[in-house]
Amino acid sequence: MIRLKNVSKTYPPDIVGLQNINLHIRPGEFVSIVGQSGTGKTTLAKMLIAEEHPSHGQIIIGGWDISEIKPSDIPLLRRQIGVVFQDFKLLPKKTVAENVSFALEVCGASPTQVRHIVPQALNIVGLLDKRDRYPRQLSGGEQQRVVIARALVHRPKIIVADEPTGNLDTLNTREIITLLEKINSFGTTIVLVTHNREVVNELRRRVITLDRGLIVSDQEEGKYLL
Repeated sequence: MIRLKNVSKTYPPDIVGLQNINLHIRPGEFVSIVGQSGTGKTTLAKMLIAEEHPSHGQIIIGGWDISEIKPSDIPLLRRQIGVVFQDFKLLPKKTVAENVSFALEVCGASPTQVRHIVPQALNIVGLLDKRDRYPRQLSGGEQQRVVIARALVHRPKIIVADEPTGNLDTLNTREIITLLEKINSFGTTIVLVTHNREVVNELRRRVITLDRGLIVSDQEEGKYLL
């Protein structure tokens, strides 16, 4: 599903983001990428969605080498990979349903498709009854659930979640992680980038630890050791 071959990333003048990363994430896995700040976690997440490109090496997703992806192909990639970041990036003047439907509309979905898909996505995240509310009327956890619904509308094979609980309290954090586990149970591959030791250790899924741009640990049912 996801394969990185000898991937390195450097930034001018000589800042190392990642060093010679080799990694294989299988279809349907739930993988946590962990490490302290500045270890390369977010760089890795951004390369999976082609927001960053490797300086060296290959990134292959579903048989597609995206290492030197054309800008015109990035929207097609983003339909296969749902993205959830710490910053919700919701449109404040649009309702919950409008925020979710907007992700479909910009890709040319028909009104019929929008009417069919949006309620399904909102039902999965438990917000169908709040479809007409605005972001300011929601809690932080509910806003993040809207973001996840927006990520689901293209039925992605992969979801990359970069610090999705970074702005949330313990209760909302647990709800978001439970939701990601639910989505994973449908067969969607989840790549969770986090520094939250408690979340990772409760999950007891595969844990990949980065330090100074290197993979220093890759454990099945692992723990956040650093």
